[in-house]
Amino acid sequence: QVQLVESGGGLVQAGGSLRLSCAASERPFSRYAMGWFRQAPGKEREFVASASWSGSYISYADSVKGRFTLSRDNAKNTVYLEMNNLEPEDTAVYYCALDSNWVALTPTPDYWGQGTQVTVSS
Repeated sequence: QVQLVESGGGLVQAGGSLRLSCAASERPFSRYAMGWFRQAPGKEREFVASASWSGSYISYADSVKGRFTLSRDNAKNTVYLEMNNLEPEDTAVYYCALDSNWVALTPTPDYWGQGTQVTVSS
């Protein structure tokens, strides 16, 4: 069973930065997309960012464009989310996801992480 292990969440002040990491315990497909979703209290889970297998196609939610940067290291089966200029609205549980669609995450990824809390204080 593939496990996605997330790290890097925490508490930060508005305007600060955090870096999330997510490592897959194994490579479940020959190629796959990885990225992040998030869920704020009382809201539905929403897409944040997605990277294709090669990393050449990366997409972001409009709410994080220009502030978040997604990258991946296929040798380590790991994806990173650099979050800058954080806002209180970014407070959520962030979930790593891995999808057999190697171009981009779909709304129903094959694997999910357990989630890591990000809290941004004003």
